Amino acid sequence: MNLSRRDLAKLIAAAPFAPLGFAKINSKIEGVMVGAQTYSFRDRDLEACIAAMKEIGLGYAELSQGHLEPGDKNDRKHDAELKKAWRENPPMDELKAARKKFEDAGIEIYAVNYSFRTNMSDAEIEAGFQVAKALGTDKITASANVDTAARIDPVAQKYKIYVGMHNHDSMKPNEFSTPADFAKAMEGRSKYIKINLDIGHFTAAGFDPVQYLEEHHDDILTLHIKDRKKDHGDNKPFGEGDTKIKEVLQVFKKKRYPIPAMIEYEYGKAGMDTVSEVRKAFDYIKQALA
Repeated sequence: MNLSRRDLAKLIAAAPFAPLGFAKINSKIEGVMVGAQTYSFRDRDLEACIAAMKEIGLGYAELSQGHLEPGDKNDRKHDAELKKAWRENPPMDELKAARKKFEDAGIEIYAVNYSFRTNMSDAEIEAGFQVAKALGTDKITASANVDTAARIDPVAQKYKIYVGMHNHDSMKPNEFSTPADFAKAMEGRSKYIKINLDIGHFTAAGFDPVQYLEEHHDDILTLHIKDRKKDHGDNKPFGEGDTKIKEVLQVFKKKRYPIPAMIEYEYGKAGMDTVSEVRKAFDYIKQALA
C-alpha cells in the first residue's frame, strides 16, 4: 500500500504517544539496582557527570546538591551566601532542565541529596522538598543533624517525600554515626523519616552493615557503597578495606530488598580519573553479585 505524506502524517498523529529520548540504562545486576552518588564525579559539572554515568552504564543517580547549587570556591562567606539564597528560592526551571538531561541520557534520578542542618531557615528546609519534586523524585538523602528530624517530618508528610538520614563516623553529638542516632531520629516520626546507610562509614564507626541491613531493611531508603578500614580508617578501593561489600550485595541478591546500591567514590588524590575509578567499583559489584 502506498501512503501519501498526508496519510502518513495522519497515522502518526493517531498513534499512541511515545516519549522521545534515549532508552533507560539498565544497571540492575541480579535484581540489584546499582547506581552512583553523583558526588563521585565532583570534579565535573552536571553535563560531564551525566556523560560519565552514561559511559559507565549506571542507570540510577543519587543527585548531589553540589551539582545543583552555585558556589564560590575562593570566598567561603560568599559561597555560603550564594547557597543560602539558592536554597531559599531554588530555580525551578533550571531544576526541570536538569531532570530532562538525566531522562534524555536514560538515567533515573532515584533520589536527591539535600542536607538539612540545624541552622537552616524554614524556607531552606521546605525548599529541599520543592527541589525533589521538580526533579521528579520522592526521595531525599540528607547529611543532617539528628535534631532536624522534628522539623523535617511535618514537611515530608506534606509533600509525601521520604528523607533518608546519612551517617558518617564522626561520633559527634547531634550527627548520625550510630544505630542509636537513627533510632532517635525515627522515634515517634512518620514513615517518611528513613535511613541512607553508608556502609563504609558504618564499618569505620565499628558497626556491622550486614546485621543492620537484615534487621532494619524496611527503614533503609538507599545504601552508599564504599570501602573503609575499621577504627575510623581510610577510604580504600573496593576490596581493600574492611567493609563487607560482597556480603551486603549477596543479601540484596538473596532477599531482593528494593534498595539501590549507590557507588560513592571518595578515596584517592586530586587528579585521579573518577570515571575509571567508578567503573572499577561497578565491575567489583558485578563480580560480587555473580
